[in-house]
Amino acid sequence: MNFSESFKLSGLLCRFSPDGKYLASCVQYRLVIRDVTTLQILQLYTCLDQIQHIEWSADSLFILCAMYRRGLVQVWSLEQPEWHCKIDEGSAGLVASCWSPDGRHILNTTEFHLRITVWSLCTKSVSYIKYPKACQQGLTFTRDGRYLALAERRDCRDYVSIFVCSDWQLLRHFDTDTQDLTGIEWAPNGCVLAAWDTCLEYKVLLYSLDGRLLSAYCAYEWSLGIKSVAWSPSSQFLAIGSYDGKVRLLNHVTWKMITEFGHPATINNPKTVVYKEAEKSPLLGLGHLSFPPPRAMAGALSTSESKYEIASGPVSLQTLKPVADRANPRMGVGMLAFSSDSYFLASRNDNVPNAVWIWDIQKLKLFVVLEHMSPVRSFQWDPQQPRLAICTGGSKVYLWSPAGCVSVQVPGEDSRANSIFTL
Repeated sequence: MNFSESFKLSGLLCRFSPDGKYLASCVQYRLVIRDVTTLQILQLYTCLDQIQHIEWSADSLFILCAMYRRGLVQVWSLEQPEWHCKIDEGSAGLVASCWSPDGRHILNTTEFHLRITVWSLCTKSVSYIKYPKACQQGLTFTRDGRYLALAERRDCRDYVSIFVCSDWQLLRHFDTDTQDLTGIEWAPNGCVLAAWDTCLEYKVLLYSLDGRLLSAYCAYEWSLGIKSVAWSPSSQFLAIGSYDGKVRLLNHVTWKMITEFGHPATINNPKTVVYKEAEKSPLLGLGHLSFPPPRAMAGALSTSESKYEIASGPVSLQTLKPVADRANPRMGVGMLAFSSDSYFLASRNDNVPNAVWIWDIQKLKLFVVLEHMSPVRSFQWDPQQPRLAICTGGSKVYLWSPAGCVSVQVPGEDSRANSIFTL
């Protein structure tokens, strides 16, 4: 694996453009645009305050920078560097900002979720959407960019409104049978909207585009419920990660559960491959060592390389006992992601934090388990092929594919891989 030279970054604000040609990064109040191929700086923009959020437009022609503390959004153009736009929400404040799929409208959410303001870059017109709900995932666009679904809270009840993105007119408005709606997400084909309730109530509701309830799913009652939800890219499966440590897979024909995947602390099946990360200390000749060692050699000694080893079964994984008397206990399936071809599903059980489980969706069984020496912070699938990148906050990046897996050392002193972004 080849690495570029390291460059400064603030707040993990680094994003590839959707067309894969540019890389945007932030250093305090400066926005740096680089060419992906050469990593040469193409544009350098200066914002009015420290940048807290960046996002590319879908056509990669514009990029917005949000400064929540000042209630400001600045928009920059790559085609016309001298052009820029400033949006000031004033006393209403700002807590979130995003592009519409057409790349010509910006949606700003004000403080206390009083409203969403839709700003047009073409006509300079402004539209308002009232009653947005403050929840985990309350706003979602269809993949084709035609519709927006918004979670709302009014009169102590949950609602969903569907808007047409071309003119922001209301298409459908319906209430949801939820106690405290936590998130909504469109299927990739844009035909079905999934809505799920608070973790105190296990409930997933599936709606059609015209607001009809297609199905409701509940796995169990009187216990902590849903923690994560993910659609397969083919829209054939909906994966639900639960606090009981299981992933339940619903099919798109009957919306019934076809299987459930458990995450036991011990892998007993001899056919399941378990890779364990192990330290690989560098071999140094004692005759060439000096004391005290030079600074460069001291850094090499402190940073040990690692490799994956195949463990022989049964394999016991490192577990974490959750603290039962605190909110948001570290238990249950907190991370889910399908591969781009929908053949594999990766998951992490939060009370087995060092392990990533990869499931074969075609055969509906566990394919491989990767256990690391540190808790997994993030993982991301390659958008072009079934290849998974994993980071644990250390100096290594881990790659898995059906052909095998490898641990890669990130060059540079004090390098830490905390998050992964893919082209």
